[in-house]
Amino acid sequence: MQNFYGSGKLLLSGEYYVLDGALALAMPTRFGQKLKVTYHASEHKVLHWKSYDNEGKLWFEAKFDTESFDCLDRFISQKSLTLQKILRMTRRLAANFLKGREYVLVETYLEFPRWWGLGSSSTLIHNVAQWAEVDPYDLLFGTLGGSGYDVACAQAEGPILYKKSAEGPHRHTVTFDPPFKQNLYFVYLGKKQSSAAGIEHYRSLGHNKAELAEQLTQITQEFLRAETLEQFDRLIEKHESLIAQSLHLTRTKDLFFKDFWGEIKSLGAWGGDFVLATSSRTEAETRQYFAEKGFDVMLTYTEMIKASEREERNVENEHGTAIAIS
Repeated sequence: MQNFYGSGKLLLSGEYYVLDGALALAMPTRFGQKLKVTYHASEHKVLHWKSYDNEGKLWFEAKFDTESFDCLDRFISQKSLTLQKILRMTRRLAANFLKGREYVLVETYLEFPRWWGLGSSSTLIHNVAQWAEVDPYDLLFGTLGGSGYDVACAQAEGPILYKKSAEGPHRHTVTFDPPFKQNLYFVYLGKKQSSAAGIEHYRSLGHNKAELAEQLTQITQEFLRAETLEQFDRLIEKHESLIAQSLHLTRTKDLFFKDFWGEIKSLGAWGGDFVLATSSRTEAETRQYFAEKGFDVMLTYTEMIKASEREERNVENEHGTAIAIS
C-alpha cells in the first residue's frame, strides 16, 4: 500500500497575470486530498479508481486497463476521459508506470467539498506525480494546463511566492504572518468558477500584459511588507482595480458587497469560489454581515491557511495549543 497527500490552494495575488510572469502570492490550505494505492494479485490487469468526497461518499468510479489505460466501463464520462488523459501522460513521463501490475485499487479522499474550488484537480496531479515519481509540472502542463501555482501549493509547507518563466516554474516559501491576520476571512460565494473559461477570456485580450504583470508583482511584494490592515486594504483595492480594468470585469465588492466596511479580494478565477474579506470589526459582526447577504460559509485565516512550522509555533505560543491540521 502507498499513500500520498497534496494540499489545496488559494491565490492571493497575481491572478491571471501569473500566466505571463507576474509574481504571485499563493497559499496552501489546511484542506487537501489523499490518494491511497493498493496492489492485489489477479488474472486481470485492471486499475480500479474510486473517489470519495469530504463526507466519505463515493462520487466517481472508473476502471481502466493498466496496459493501454482504455476505459473498461460501459458508459464513459468526461471525468473518466480526463483521468485517462492524466494516466496516459504519466505513462509517457514514466515508461514503467503500472507496467506489469495486475489489479490496482486507487482511492482518493477529499477533505473539502468538491465545489469549493480549492484544487481537487491540482492535488490529484500532485499525488499522481508523487506516485509515479515524475515532475508534477510536466504532468500538469501536458494535461490540464494552467500556471502551475496550484501544484506548487500542493507540495508547499506554507505560503509561497510563485513565478512562471521561460525557464520553468519557480517557487519558494515566504513568511506571511501579518499582525492583522485575525482580521482576514475567507467567504465562499457559492459559485463554482471555471478556471479554464477565465483563462480563455484573459488570453483573448491583447493589452500589454508584461507591463501589468510587473505592476502586480510590485503589489505582491508590498503585500508581504504590509504592517497594518489599512495598508493591506489599500493594496487590495489597487490590485482589484488593475485586474477589473484590464480584463473588463466588475469587482466582486461592487457586485455583492458595496456596503461592506472592509475590502474584498477575488482569489484565482473571478466570479466564484472564495473571496478574501478584511474586517476591522469583530468576527461575530463580520459573520452576521455575510450571513445576511446569503453567504453562510466563512472561515478565519487560521482555519483556512496552512502555516509554516514557525507560524504554527507562534499559534501555539499565543493560544497554548496547536491547531490540528487534517
